[in-house]
Amino acid sequence: MLDIIVMLDEQALLWIQENLRTEVGDVLMPIWSSMGNFGAVFILSAGLMLPFRRTRRAGTLALGSMLLGLVTTNLILKNLVARTRPWFVVEGLETLLRSADLNSFPSGHTCAAFAFATALCMNLDDLPWARRAAVLAAVMMGFSRVYVGVHFPTDVLAGAGVGSLCGLTATLLYRRHLQARFPLGGSPTHTPRRRRKEKRS
Repeated sequence: MLDIIVMLDEQALLWIQENLRTEVGDVLMPIWSSMGNFGAVFILSAGLMLPFRRTRRAGTLALGSMLLGLVTTNLILKNLVARTRPWFVVEGLETLLRSADLNSFPSGHTCAAFAFATALCMNLDDLPWARRAAVLAAVMMGFSRVYVGVHFPTDVLAGAGVGSLCGLTATLLYRRHLQARFPLGGSPTHTPRRRRKEKRS
């Protein structure tokens, strides 16, 4: 079963190279992919949300989610799995970027992108356009990593899954254990029950 997945992974990379790459994409995708180095574009976006009460909670939890994703992905899973990068094993693959990190699984860029997007989706109830933009940015980051040839598709899928779980975990931990003590503003939708009852009385 694992051999079949590996074979499909390799064939998918070559299919994308032959059928989806374009002159414009070959310029834009490496740029977008590189903007995700160290989670830069998503960390910057979250940081810009902190000064504003309406978005402070989402920005703070996005940063926390990405930190959790960094530890889970780059410090734990990549070293445990130690999967080789595609350009070492896929014959005929022409990469548009290379990475100094030789461990491929899961995708750290994608993990950060989906951790950011999940945190925003769960904490920006009154800004639907921002939630949609975050999800689109995350999807495009994941696709860009496959497009440029630095990750297998399953690396990206795993990164998306881990990132989403990190966003979910950070948000739930905050709501259940920290929100009453450290309110961060934002939408009142998720105000703890105790505080809602106090306001009613």
